[in-house]
Amino acid sequence: MHIRVIASVAALTLLGSGTAWAGSADEDRQPDLRSFYSQQIKWGACKGLAHAPKGLECGTVKVPLDYADPGKETLQLAMARFKASVKKPRGSVVLNFGGPGGPGVPGLAGGEKVFGELTNAYDVVSFDPRGVGRSAPVTCGDGSDMPELEPPGEDGDEAVLALDMLKAQYEVCRKHSGPVLAHMGTVDVSRDLDVIRAALGDKKLNYLGFSYGTRLGAVYTAQFPKKVGRMVLDGVDTLTEPLAEQALVGAKGQQTALDNFVTWCAGNTGCALGPNSREAKENIVKLVKQLNSDPVQSMFGQFTGEDLVAAMGHALYQRDLWPYLSQGLLSLLTDGDPRTLLRISGALVLPAPDEAAPVQRRDIGPYEEDVPFDNSTAALVAVNCADDPDRLTAADLKDEEGIKQLEADFTRASPVFGPARLYEVLLCAGRPKGTDYIRNIEDVDSPKFLMVGTRGDPATPYQWTTETARRLGDSAVVLDNKGEGHTGYASSKCVRGKVNAFLLYGSLPSDGSSCGPEVH
Repeated sequence: MHIRVIASVAALTLLGSGTAWAGSADEDRQPDLRSFYSQQIKWGACKGLAHAPKGLECGTVKVPLDYADPGKETLQLAMARFKASVKKPRGSVVLNFGGPGGPGVPGLAGGEKVFGELTNAYDVVSFDPRGVGRSAPVTCGDGSDMPELEPPGEDGDEAVLALDMLKAQYEVCRKHSGPVLAHMGTVDVSRDLDVIRAALGDKKLNYLGFSYGTRLGAVYTAQFPKKVGRMVLDGVDTLTEPLAEQALVGAKGQQTALDNFVTWCAGNTGCALGPNSREAKENIVKLVKQLNSDPVQSMFGQFTGEDLVAAMGHALYQRDLWPYLSQGLLSLLTDGDPRTLLRISGALVLPAPDEAAPVQRRDIGPYEEDVPFDNSTAALVAVNCADDPDRLTAADLKDEEGIKQLEADFTRASPVFGPARLYEVLLCAGRPKGTDYIRNIEDVDSPKFLMVGTRGDPATPYQWTTETARRLGDSAVVLDNKGEGHTGYASSKCVRGKVNAFLLYGSLPSDGSSCGPEVH
């Protein structure tokens, strides 16, 4: 039965528990949260952070593990900032780089040049959300104690066995992660964000969120509409679809981006996929299947179709990586050399010239220590599962025809990315419902905020921007970025200019205005 695919994705098997919608949590109405809202951040040197730039300061903010019972356990959230370059800044602007599962502290450390203009008015701040980076990181361990799915007997029910395995794997993750695993939903992170706002000394939250960070920002506008300052959501996540539909639309978006790359590649001399765009699209599908059945053997180990899909997924996030992806495909097909593709996906670590150790593949962590290698993946699955109010049930998984139909739908959406996106949905199956915050976010009563949607975005399709804007109501102002890649701020001078003009000066573009594609 097709449900067997779940057993091969042990590294992703982290199922978070749901958190009820908290409603408005204004500190004036919550005297038991007063100690959290009255704290001040002690800023100092950033210890243990790889490649920390000069001027970056770090600190922590304390938040309750469970907002329903804030008198018990607490969490320390890792914080970082670049101080404003002016004597009297207008406060802070908080950045979230997405994921979910992306740590903000190293993200800010690597973005000094990109976000430097914002220091003309703000302290530029980011944080590792709960369960991420150095903020009580979740993990499923090194995989050595993960249970595996046993083949069913003649009368065995494979769907039941798969569900039992998932529950057992979740218990392993819970053992390694501790109590934070049950409190990983965006509703809790949004409440953390308001505590951070108060700890920074800001009456209003000025915020720039990317990808998943837009989901966080939208939830914040619903929970704390009177605390919204200048807010920008770039690469807008959906609020209207359950996880299965999100993944399906996401697969379509990735396929559109891949088709755009393949068309570009076929128009250039030396494209390894062929000179005809239609033939090139067919060849990329064949190549993935071929590598899965017969991986390339090299000094870096096996390079499979799944490895190729991962590399392409990373490359499609940035238009500037297209030439490297084309070069990597050429090296793979002509020389059996996957190095360029492995570098693109971040899976290749080359030793220093004087090291005798063999080249190894591993996950690259942003910190020198303390953060489990699987943290980003573990946190992503935990948050997405916790946020999904319409997970597949045990009955759904036992419906073999229904599973086959899902496989057909995802393969039709993208023969390349569809199967991997379906795995994300199956991983949450059989768990209790997640939060139902989606049903609570509509026509938010907040100041106007800016939403940026990119036409060629492979991760957050442009349709999500317009759909979410309609749901959020008149406060949402849409900027149409007619470019490629995931989000627009870092890749489009036009987008960055309009976003900075709003954050720095309050100059909001008209709804429906656009930025043209960057010239390459």
